[in-house]
Amino acid sequence: MESAMPAAARSAKGQDRRPHRNFRLLLIGETTSKLGTSVTSVLLPLVAVTTLHASPFVMGVLTAAPWLPWLILGLPAGAWVDRLAPRRVMLVCNAVSAAVFVSVPVTWWLGALTLGHLLGAALISGAASVFFSTAYSAYLPQLVPTQDLMERNAQLQAGDQTARVAGPGLGGLIAQTLGSVPGLLLDAVSFVVSSLCLTAIRSDVPRPAPAPRRRLSREISDGLRFVVGDPQVRAVTAFGAAVNLAMAGLQAVQVVFLVRTVGVDSDTLGWLVSCGGLGGVLGGLVAGRLATRMGSARALLAIQFAASPFGLLAALTGPGPRLAFFVFGTAVMLAGVVACNVIIVSFRQAYCPSELLGRVTATTLFLNYSTIPLGALLGGSLASLFGARPTMWVVTAALVAAGGFLLVAPLRGLRDLPGAPAADG
Repeated sequence: MESAMPAAARSAKGQDRRPHRNFRLLLIGETTSKLGTSVTSVLLPLVAVTTLHASPFVMGVLTAAPWLPWLILGLPAGAWVDRLAPRRVMLVCNAVSAAVFVSVPVTWWLGALTLGHLLGAALISGAASVFFSTAYSAYLPQLVPTQDLMERNAQLQAGDQTARVAGPGLGGLIAQTLGSVPGLLLDAVSFVVSSLCLTAIRSDVPRPAPAPRRRLSREISDGLRFVVGDPQVRAVTAFGAAVNLAMAGLQAVQVVFLVRTVGVDSDTLGWLVSCGGLGGVLGGLVAGRLATRMGSARALLAIQFAASPFGLLAALTGPGPRLAFFVFGTAVMLAGVVACNVIIVSFRQAYCPSELLGRVTATTLFLNYSTIPLGALLGGSLASLFGARPTMWVVTAALVAAGGFLLVAPLRGLRDLPGAPAADG
C-alpha cells in the first residue's frame, strides 16, 4: 500500500531544495554575465582600434575607464546598498549595463558612433558594476547558510575564472564572424540572462531590517571605521590591495614581455594567457577543501606562500620549451590568488554585521581596486625605464611580498578566521 508523505515533511524537503535551486540560478546568471564581460574585454578595444582608430593614449584611458567609478562611487555605494534591497539594485544595474551595450551597435548602425560614446559606455558600465558588486556580496549571505559560504564562493569563483578563460577566445571568434561592434550585443544578452535568473530566485529568508538612516557621510564612516579598526579585516584588505597592485603591474607588462621580449605571435599569446587562467579555475575548486582541512586562516597563509613564488618563473620565459615557465608559473600563481580571494570573501560575508555588509564590502573593494590603476602605471613605467623582463621580476616578487600583511597578529596565530564578530561587552 502506497503511503503519502506527510505535508510537513514535503514542506521541509522543498525548503531544503530551494536554497540549492536559488544558488544554481545565481551561479548560472553570474557565470553567463561574466562570460559576456570577458568577451567585451576583447571586443571593446577592437572597436576602438579598428573602427574608431583610437590612439594609444585613448586606449589607456578606455582601459582605465571601467575602474574610475570605484574611486568616486565606491564608498557611498555601500551606504546606498545597505538602504535598499540588494536584488533590486542588481536588477537595475543589469538593465543599465544591457542598455549601454545595446547603444553601441545601434549608434554604429546609425553612423554616429564616436570615441566619446565608447568611453561613456565604459564609464557607465563601470559605475553599474560598482553597485552590482556591492549588492551581490551583500545578497549571497541571504541565500546561503553561513557554513556554506566558502563552498558557494568557490563555485562562483570557478565559474568566473572559467568565463575569463573562455571569453577571449570566444570574443575573437565573434569578431571574425559577426564583427566586433555587433558582437557587443552578446554582453547585453548576458545581462538579460542574469536578470532572468535573479527574478526566478525565491527565498523565504527575510531581508535584515536596515539600520535607521543617518547622514551619508556618517554611514560611510561606519564602513571605514569597521575596516580600519578591525585588525583581521584590516589585514586581509591590505593584503588584497597589495595583490591587486602587483597583478595590475603584471598585466600591464606581460603582453609586451611575451610579444617583444619572448617573440610569441598573437595566436600563441592567447593560448598562453588562457592556459595560465586555468589555474584560477583550479584555485576556485580547491579553496573550500583546503580551508576545511587546514583551517581557513592557516590555509590562507599556506596558499599565499606556497603559490605566489611560482609567479617568479614567468620572468624566465623564453622561446620554445621555455614557454612552459610562463604557463606553469602563472597557472599556479593565479590558483593561489583565486583561492585566497575565496577565503577572504567568505570570511568577510560571515564576519561582518549584516547591516554593515554593503558598506564594508564597498570600502574593501574601494581600497583594493584603487591600487589597480597605480599598479598598471608603475608596471608600464618600470618596463619603459628598465625593460620588460626586469619588470616581470619586480612585479612577481611584489606579489610574494604582499603576503607580509597576513603575517601580522592575530592572523598568524589563528587556525580559522572568525565567523562572527565578537559581542560588545
